[in-house]
Amino acid sequence: MYWPVGAARIYSANPTKRKDHGHHDNEGSRSQVDDEHVILGLRTSRSGHLMATITTTKMTIWQASPIVVLATSSRSAASIKDYGPNVAVFLRPDASIAVVQTSNGFLITYSLIVDPTNRVYQQIHEGANQQNPAGANRLILEQERAGLRELNIKFRMVIRIDAGIAAALTLDNEIVVATRKPAAVQCIKWTPDNAGRQTSTELVSRMSWMARGVSIRAMVYDRAMSLAIWITSDGRAFAVQRRPDSSKEPDENQRLFRGYGFHTPLNTSLEATHAAINARFSILAIACVGGEIHIYTARDYAGSIPLSHKLLFPASLSTTGKIACLAYSPDGYGFVVGYEHGWALWSVYGKPGASSFDADANMSKMNDEWWLTSVSNVSWVNAGSELLLTSVNDSRICMMEMAKSAVTTCCSSANISRTLLLTSSHLMIYRGFDLPYNATISADASLWQHVAIPVVYLANQRPIRSVVTSHDGRYVAVAGKRGLAHYSVGSGRWKTFDDPKAESAFVVRGGMCWYQHVLIAAVESDESYELRLYSRELGLNSLLHVQQLPSAAVVMAMTGQDSLLVYTYENVLYHYIVNASDTTVTLFQVGQLALNGIVRAPARVRAVTWILPDFQLRDGDPSQDVAHAAVLFLVDAKLVLLQSSTSEGSPKYDMRVIANNVEYFDLMRDQGTLIDSPGQSTPESPSGEQPPITGLHADRGLRDSLWYFDGESVKCWTDVEDLLNSASTDNDRDLPVPVSTVTDFYPTCVILNRGIILGLDPELHQRRDMHFAMFRETIRTQLFLPQILRKHLSDLDPAAASVLAFRYQDLPYFSHALELLLHMVLDDEVDAGVKAEESLLPSVVSFLSSFPDYLDIVVQCVRKTEVRSWRTLFAYLPSLQQLFEESLENNLLKTAGGYLLVLQELKPSSEQCIRLLQKAKEAGDWDLCKELGRFLMALDASGDTLKDALGRLGINGEGQINGIPSDRGVLLATPRPTKTHDRHQFDGESPGSPSQISSETVLSPNGTANSEDYFSSRSG
Repeated sequence: MYWPVGAARIYSANPTKRKDHGHHDNEGSRSQVDDEHVILGLRTSRSGHLMATITTTKMTIWQASPIVVLATSSRSAASIKDYGPNVAVFLRPDASIAVVQTSNGFLITYSLIVDPTNRVYQQIHEGANQQNPAGANRLILEQERAGLRELNIKFRMVIRIDAGIAAALTLDNEIVVATRKPAAVQCIKWTPDNAGRQTSTELVSRMSWMARGVSIRAMVYDRAMSLAIWITSDGRAFAVQRRPDSSKEPDENQRLFRGYGFHTPLNTSLEATHAAINARFSILAIACVGGEIHIYTARDYAGSIPLSHKLLFPASLSTTGKIACLAYSPDGYGFVVGYEHGWALWSVYGKPGASSFDADANMSKMNDEWWLTSVSNVSWVNAGSELLLTSVNDSRICMMEMAKSAVTTCCSSANISRTLLLTSSHLMIYRGFDLPYNATISADASLWQHVAIPVVYLANQRPIRSVVTSHDGRYVAVAGKRGLAHYSVGSGRWKTFDDPKAESAFVVRGGMCWYQHVLIAAVESDESYELRLYSRELGLNSLLHVQQLPSAAVVMAMTGQDSLLVYTYENVLYHYIVNASDTTVTLFQVGQLALNGIVRAPARVRAVTWILPDFQLRDGDPSQDVAHAAVLFLVDAKLVLLQSSTSEGSPKYDMRVIANNVEYFDLMRDQGTLIDSPGQSTPESPSGEQPPITGLHADRGLRDSLWYFDGESVKCWTDVEDLLNSASTDNDRDLPVPVSTVTDFYPTCVILNRGIILGLDPELHQRRDMHFAMFRETIRTQLFLPQILRKHLSDLDPAAASVLAFRYQDLPYFSHALELLLHMVLDDEVDAGVKAEESLLPSVVSFLSSFPDYLDIVVQCVRKTEVRSWRTLFAYLPSLQQLFEESLENNLLKTAGGYLLVLQELKPSSEQCIRLLQKAKEAGDWDLCKELGRFLMALDASGDTLKDALGRLGINGEGQINGIPSDRGVLLATPRPTKTHDRHQFDGESPGSPSQISSETVLSPNGTANSEDYFSSRSG
């Protein structure tokens, strides 16, 4: 997932007249732009290093990182008169040719020639201070002196399209043009073939798979999938492929394309307008006239393209306006949509992210922040670390820096267990894991550690393509175009190569992982493939060990204590054991697994791990792990399980897809020895070792759980062994239903020993005392315990629920989790009208009654629930009077006060209040006495009831209770419970505050609640 960070940067190749911020008027301060300077189009090259913008008269070529203008080409007045003004711009994927489309149906082509000898933007430093720079400063200075390579624009030719241009694509070998009259598709090669032919044409009317009388109005193409999407005039969308070369056939018999319709609108609002292709996950996005975005899954090239899901509207159509553009990030994990009045981000499977529709429109207009109010083009550059936006009637380019999860670069268990973000030049490390429970859930910005990636490494090897952290969070490694560097969080020091040649001699391909202080990297060097081991204690020029690989690695993963899995492009999974001694660390291969015929496309595998039986983990021979393991692959977005079985003496593997739309998954076994007692105040890490619980050594808790996120909710199988048994072909069972936890933020990791799901939520900050908006990431949390406990109880397994609750009972917010459990079940059953014989409430109430905070939990739930739900709840509880009496007997006076409020709602009486007042007097709780006095005054404003109560208690004195002023001037209305809807979540609350009913948290004399007030409607 991607999150914008900081403030936007604005670039322009033309001067603009901007209003002074100190003199705002009612019309805002929109920059004044001449029509000839307005940017009409924006295109980037396939590598993202160059981009082109177009105005009505001029084409500008930019370098993407850093963003600077390299060259411009302005057309003459005669050219504009003959061919018409510019309409659109296209770039050949390798950025060697630019094509300008004009309004009169011409294509003007230009060659983009890089001059390796001449330089631009050279910085010349004069003075004695720059005579002898040393080390990194010397390299930076040399790079500044060298500048950037000059780029020249050279005119090539003009191509006339008599039939008119409806849409166009620039491919590696040709230009594809959709014409208007007649409706046809022309393919124009960049250079003629051996027969001297340069063009080929197919009429749309001759395409049997398209409807009659339609034309093409939009086209997009993806090279990785070798697939195009055509949108026709009737609003349909087709997946199209180019047929093999048929140039030998006569023109009238040529069939250049084959396609399959996959989006057919049922009404005008569902007609397709824009399209985008995500090759990494094999999905196609279609934007509709009415603002809906439909996501389809391309299963094959034979037309099997079903609807996957639809994206939620970021705001109403009147607020967003029509969709103007859409684009997937280079790695496919992010999706941005530009609207007439703003933009919005989603994760690949539809989790909403940042959006400009949260901005104050008036303030945005006043500060001339057009990028929040209007978008015409979007484009990702710098490997997705930067997002470019342009607006209608504006000459500027907005660049937003994006932070992306480390999981997008390397889907490893360590990256999933830690919240680590990567920007174009920094790492953002969340340090709350190493703090006490209360600090973990804090949104304090100081918990983020911002680490600058070495400038020298960035200058030579940007963009950063891979990031990986260690399981304990102590080390981080990064890899760019070539080489690598690693960082120690404790010491704050980077280690890079001293020799630039050694750094550029290899490229990391297949990922990296940490084994204690040793970095294991899969690299390609001089057409050889290796696993290299680097020690954090030594320099990068010193290698601990080199292991040769027969082919390039796709992914690698550490599993268990010392097992390394490496999956290669030859479709073989290798198993290595890390052999560590006092002096060296080596790899020893103990097994391999050929997966030919099982995994069709090795390049589409994003992550791998395996599950070993307990007997093999304890006493098994590592060389036999392959024979006993169940392998988990993440292929595109499918979580695939391979289980071994023996058939007629030969091993056999059964494959089953156990989950779809998976953005990432986390097998808790890979996190090491997990929680046994979450009551430790400062654990080493979210997966750190804890002392075992006496008498429960055989229980695994959630150690064997499997978690994944599907774009909607975090799902969990609590016992992977049960999952394996159900998935086995020997059983005729369905897969167990995973426990689902819905969050209103993007979840980044599951902190098992704290019982929470941690994630990020973007916030847009606008203030009147600063003239720019900025984004910031806020930590959000959600408890997962209530959902898992509910699952155990619904499965008629209260013993499992009790054991799990026992493991988490020392958490300061454990009572709050039980309260949420009761809330969820009660609200669902009231809304659904569940019959008594099918109700889960009796089981939940019985389960809660075994905990000391049972009375507190019930009263908290009652006071936060609508009155209409009380009948359902108290059908399985003792009477209110009985609960009140039980609270008095147990000296839970403030809990009794909560029940008193409910009793007064149903049957007003002062008798219970007087009894509670007597108890409070005996206990010396004068704050509670004062609150009860106020409560009696609320029941009877005349004060007679209060005077009677004081007389019965033998308390005399005008306006005093044993010398304590009664503040009779402060009167409270009788509170009425209000319903708390879906805000019963852990997010943003102080741990345990909703459930710590026995704490000294009462209404202060000035009428404000210190923490929890049981006699004021504010507590509801």
